[in-house]
Amino acid sequence: MISIQNSKFKIQNYLLMAILLLASFLRLYRIQDYMTFLGDEGRDVLVAYNILHGHLTLLGPTSSVGGFFLGPIYYYFMAPFLLLFNYNPVGPAVMVALFGVATVWLIYKFCSDLFNSKIGIIASCLYAISPLVIAYSRSSWNPNILPFFSLLSLYALYKASSKNNGKLLFIVGLLLGVAMQLHYLAIFLGVIIFTYKITAWIFNKKGKWTGAFLNLIRQFFLITAGFIVGWSPFLAFEIRHNLLDFKNIFNFVFHSGNTGANPNFFYNIYDVFFRLFGRLVFYFPSKEQFSQYSLRILDLWTAVVLLIAVLSTLLLLKSLYKSFRSKEEDFGKYLLLSLWIFIGVFLFGFYKKPIYDYYFAFMFPLPFILVGGLIFKIYEFKKIKNIGKLLAALVLFLVILLNLQGVPFRYPANRQLNQMETIARFVNDKTEGKAFNFALITGGNSDHAYRYFFTIWGHPPVTIENSFNDPKRTTATNQLLVVCESLPCYPLGNSLWEIAGFGQADIAGHWNVSVVEVYRLVHHKGK
Repeated sequence: MISIQNSKFKIQNYLLMAILLLASFLRLYRIQDYMTFLGDEGRDVLVAYNILHGHLTLLGPTSSVGGFFLGPIYYYFMAPFLLLFNYNPVGPAVMVALFGVATVWLIYKFCSDLFNSKIGIIASCLYAISPLVIAYSRSSWNPNILPFFSLLSLYALYKASSKNNGKLLFIVGLLLGVAMQLHYLAIFLGVIIFTYKITAWIFNKKGKWTGAFLNLIRQFFLITAGFIVGWSPFLAFEIRHNLLDFKNIFNFVFHSGNTGANPNFFYNIYDVFFRLFGRLVFYFPSKEQFSQYSLRILDLWTAVVLLIAVLSTLLLLKSLYKSFRSKEEDFGKYLLLSLWIFIGVFLFGFYKKPIYDYYFAFMFPLPFILVGGLIFKIYEFKKIKNIGKLLAALVLFLVILLNLQGVPFRYPANRQLNQMETIARFVNDKTEGKAFNFALITGGNSDHAYRYFFTIWGHPPVTIENSFNDPKRTTATNQLLVVCESLPCYPLGNSLWEIAGFGQADIAGHWNVSVVEVYRLVHHKGK
């Protein structure tokens, strides 16, 4: 018996090792060639570079909506990897990939502890090969590591509640504070944690009401204390600046018209529920890709996604009800997963703006866990024994085969990092080592990616100040280098401040470099 158990343990370990190696390959293979590196990424590495040179910050990147800021924790995660890779921007992208691999392992650990190792193997395998998850694991961006912290915080919450462990509750709050600095949709995670503690307390309350209530207050105090520590860098900034961002967040939620009663409430709920399974587990195409498939294929694909999603959710609800009726200890884990999906999906109903795939980051692991549980249930279904095993194997095989069709590096690399560096190198050479101003004419990018390279090469451009701050115009150098990403390009007379502030100019040079045009402007000398 012991020999059989050891053999199963070894097989599971080998399978897990193979899954982690596959996850590592899918996330790290040619990452420098495929990673995104545009203005936002350039801004982030600039901040991390400045941190490494003593310019610490309490403020993070701006949120995608609302115009308010996040906390700075992501920049501090980036900094060691930027230094480790000798200021190559691929370093932070590697960090995100490693967090992605760690999330694969954490899904296995979570499922193994709450259910069994077989569900852990299935769920972690599916997460490891999901094209959408892989795509978000191969570039540096603050929401991309949120799946790890959301799962870890809920795992710690479950362990803390089952063991009544105060230290773990403090860690739950700490992790929530970190998650809130990565994306404000972690607020949904906070609602899930709060509701779980209240609901679990109601159903598990023992002894006198007063003592149980005081214990609940103590638990919330520990979570709140951890949250304050985890969110402290941002809180410090807010205290110093009269709660500026808190006011902006409050106005966005209650006065902007982007949240609240929504005529598309039920459609949003359906759309998020469907995409949570379809986009993540079944490689369902985005709306922009619908034209690549026939209507019959899309209808069949949709039906399969809905069938698996609904069956997975119904299985969860059945397990929740059964454990509640029998007052089993398993009630806590089914309650946690139920709140995770129902609150997570429900709250999106109040959001009126477009909902992007990365908004689901705090729920990324969830559909894989639920589908893994369903496949295992089919496999173990006693009434159809061998047929169940065959059906489970077939479903798993088809899902794996479907997802492997979408691995990112099956398509030509964008080589954005190399492209940005090549253009920046050309511009830097054309300055001949002299002081220069810099401008970017673009349809939607920013110039931070170029400025990052100028900075690490020790030759940053001079920023032109307005006449009030610089009445003698000392910040307007003798040359302005202009990169045109929008073509055709006419830099003379352009209203962009970096060009208008330079003053009347003549073209002293014009070159085609990669996919852009580069102009060198000098001050107009007149006739």
